[in-house]
Amino acid sequence: QWIDSGNRTCPITKLPLSENPSLIPNHALRSLISNFAHVSPKESSRPRTHQEHSQSQSQALISTLVSRSSSNASKLESLSRLVRLTKRDSLIRRKVTESGAVRAALDCVDSGNQVLQEKSLSLLLNLSLEDDNKVGLVADGVIRRIVSVLRVGSPDCKAIAATLLTSLAVVEVNKATIGSYPDAISALVYLLRVGNDRERKESATALYARCSFMDN
Repeated sequence: QWIDSGNRTCPITKLPLSENPSLIPNHALRSLISNFAHVSPKESSRPRTHQEHSQSQSQALISTLVSRSSSNASKLESLSRLVRLTKRDSLIRRKVTESGAVRAALDCVDSGNQVLQEKSLSLLLNLSLEDDNKVGLVADGVIRRIVSVLRVGSPDCKAIAATLLTSLAVVEVNKATIGSYPDAISALVYLLRVGNDRERKESATALYARCSFMDN
């Protein structure tokens, strides 16, 4: 908002900024601020809007997903519903990212349960639609999980994983990070060789997105 208002100085130090400042969102700080400033909404006699209902519903689903005591069946149900909610709602995508649910989704990718893995990858793909989330997801360790899925996951999981790499590569810095990760490119090439039609299409698209960065 500061930049969009035409300001070209740092709001804290008042020192001038570069002509086109490269800004990277601080997800950890944003999450801390969100938790610190959170105030439970007061009960109101007016009916809740559809958006308010969806946000309230998403909070309950997130709580189930991150709880260590939740069963795999409960987590799967939460993931399935969160995938539907985050598909088109930008506000809910941001809420899920800031809530700590990304770590829980990554744990589900590591679980070895293919159904949980597929739903958690779908949720991560939806979250990556927000440009502000792309660098944060990489910082949280999503690349290691994707490369592992590209090697040993189910066909559907492999295709989603490749699509997720394409989405993350929209941000220039991620192209370098993904390309330098051990086996990331070779895993995509392997999928291009041996995968089914959908896997080959998604891996080719992901490789194409990588190749706009010269070192890759």
